[in-house]
Amino acid sequence: MDLLGRGLLILGLLVALYGAAVSVVGARRLQTAVGPGTATGTTGHGAAWVRSGRRAIYVLAGLAVSAFVLVEIAFIRTDLSFDIVVSHSSKSTPLGYRMAAPWSSQEGSLLLWVLMLSLWSSLVVRRAGRRMADVVPWAQAVLLALAAFFLFLLVFYSSPFRLTPMPVPAVGEGLSPLLQYPSMMIHPPMLYSGYTLFAIPFAFAVGALIAGHVGSDWIRHTRRYTLGAWLLLGIGIVLGSRWSYAELGWGGYWGWDPVENASLMPWIIGTAFIHSVMIQEKRGMLRTWNVSLILLTGILCILGTFIVRSGIISSIHAFGSSTVGWQFLTLLGVMTFGSIALVTWRRPLLRSEHRIDSLLSREAIFLVGNVVLVLLTLVVLWGTFFPLLSEVLTGKQRPWASSTWGWWVGPLSLALVGLMGLGPLAAWRKTTRAHLWRQARAPLAVAILTLAVGSVVGGGSRLVVVVALLLGGFVVGAVGQELVRGARARQISTGERLPVAVPRLVGRNRRRYGGYLVHVGFAVLALSIAASSALKDQERVNATVGDRFTIGGYDLRYTGAIGDYQLTDGRIDKLILGSVVEVRRDGKLLQTIRPTREYYPSMNPADGPVGRFFAGEASTEIALDAGLTRDLWVAMQPDGEALATVLEALDDRLRDQPTRFAQGGQLALNFTELYAARPSGVTFQVIVSPLVTWIWIGSVLMALGALLAMWPAPDLQTRRVRAGQKARVARDVRYPTEQPL
Repeated sequence: MDLLGRGLLILGLLVALYGAAVSVVGARRLQTAVGPGTATGTTGHGAAWVRSGRRAIYVLAGLAVSAFVLVEIAFIRTDLSFDIVVSHSSKSTPLGYRMAAPWSSQEGSLLLWVLMLSLWSSLVVRRAGRRMADVVPWAQAVLLALAAFFLFLLVFYSSPFRLTPMPVPAVGEGLSPLLQYPSMMIHPPMLYSGYTLFAIPFAFAVGALIAGHVGSDWIRHTRRYTLGAWLLLGIGIVLGSRWSYAELGWGGYWGWDPVENASLMPWIIGTAFIHSVMIQEKRGMLRTWNVSLILLTGILCILGTFIVRSGIISSIHAFGSSTVGWQFLTLLGVMTFGSIALVTWRRPLLRSEHRIDSLLSREAIFLVGNVVLVLLTLVVLWGTFFPLLSEVLTGKQRPWASSTWGWWVGPLSLALVGLMGLGPLAAWRKTTRAHLWRQARAPLAVAILTLAVGSVVGGGSRLVVVVALLLGGFVVGAVGQELVRGARARQISTGERLPVAVPRLVGRNRRRYGGYLVHVGFAVLALSIAASSALKDQERVNATVGDRFTIGGYDLRYTGAIGDYQLTDGRIDKLILGSVVEVRRDGKLLQTIRPTREYYPSMNPADGPVGRFFAGEASTEIALDAGLTRDLWVAMQPDGEALATVLEALDDRLRDQPTRFAQGGQLALNFTELYAARPSGVTFQVIVSPLVTWIWIGSVLMALGALLAMWPAPDLQTRRVRAGQKARVARDVRYPTEQPL
């Protein structure tokens, strides 16, 4: 199977290189025949070359699917003859996590990149048809070149089909316990789907610049791919945030880790692009800005992968032993300097048709929002690479403190919320102050009401929360006002009742109201983050059985210890030490929670016959009581010094025994039972955070809004089908012998 897999990768690399080459040849011949910027169809010259490049994409997708299926089969069967399986799975790993384990490895994640990229590329060229015939060949070449880069890495540097050195081990190392969490099964595919989908508008922007076709056609053709990329990347970010909150055991949902930031930056710039292209479509402005934004988004997607794969910045997500860092750095250089050269070359064609007429206009507000988004990205980029700069200057990586991140990111994020409220109220071209005031009165009233309600329930004690309440209420009021006015206008024009008028209004204006729903979701998200960060109570408590402590209005009592283990085929899979804690509020027992610490064995005999069962990876299984108003988050950590002392004594006791490693396993099991009966002290970390659940609710609202904006209106589909039928009839009458692509 390894020879078949290697053959598929090599063949895929050759197909990608061939497809990129023939696409360029076809594009050049089409330009020679028709002229740059004027092609409306393929009329013979170069069409066959372009078709061949398109078919190469289809073949590449088939090869990528086949290679990925082989990797999945190896993981499902726990085929330990493959090094990737030994390093990232074992027979004790549950089936679902074995199926998801490929993308926990560098080799599998690179192959997943190729798979996703080839599938999305197949979809976009299939749907392109005869449209943008001068741009599509160049876009094909860019997409195939990107695929060739990743296949080059898979063939020469990081093959998932590398065999395990002999002798083949009897058991695998297993999937990291931190990754054995439900959302992590789909978190990486969502991120990679977002990254690879953003490659579609990136490729079409490059094609449009080369072809000189720099109008809005390429934007309209790639709009849904851009929205899909933004949606899927956002889902991946939120899933990772949820995993961090529930699994990493530090109590937060966003730690400004370099890999977290790496996925956030293209999402922010993609957000700016989605908003600014509306100005180009509406008024023919910001062409240079828009094409630069989407090119930057594509570059940031590769930069994110570089941060993960190179290991140049310390991160729990990064592959520190990676061998593909300099290759990504080379690709980044080519993409960056190539993008700058293209934009500079086509600058005369990118000149705007109009200028901003007034600072009090919708396009001016959109542009200010774009500037804020770019500034936010620059802050994140600087904070991400600051540890690397500090290492160069001082010899030690010094990451920003969380307070530093908050000082920079907080005001910019709140400014975005305010602009989201102002945008719908302003008119295109120009808005008078009197008109803007009339539009803003109702939203301001909602903002004041929101602040009053928030203050009553305890949210008015911190300035950042007060500002978030005001701005969030303003956004909700502005969106609600737009919806009510639109529904009333439809009622007057059609005579429909309100329950009928509202869904039909939204259905006929899905992009607008989908965007409004995204804005509401972001306002909810921003308010929740502000409240949960500024108003949380947290405390670290050292306790023994019987101790009580109070935090955030909750009374907790440590009532007992947990000592347990899990075996697979007679082998110790993990040892579990935990605590039983009663939670009361106002004297009433609410529930009993059981936070635990799970220890996985090390394969290194030097760790001791008993100690090695505690020397592998460890994971914290928190106890979480989530609610609409607040979350109770509890983690525990056994006394490390006491634990080390006992384990060292047990190892010393078996030091001269010939069967010490066989006896060590039984002593480790006995120790867990002894811990349950006679526990040592533990350290609890307890956090009470308000409104954390609303972070996930706000994220869901944003996702629903994006789906609504992407979904084509039925009447629009009907019009397109009818127009396509008429065009085909006219073409058949005019060119009866013409062959389709």
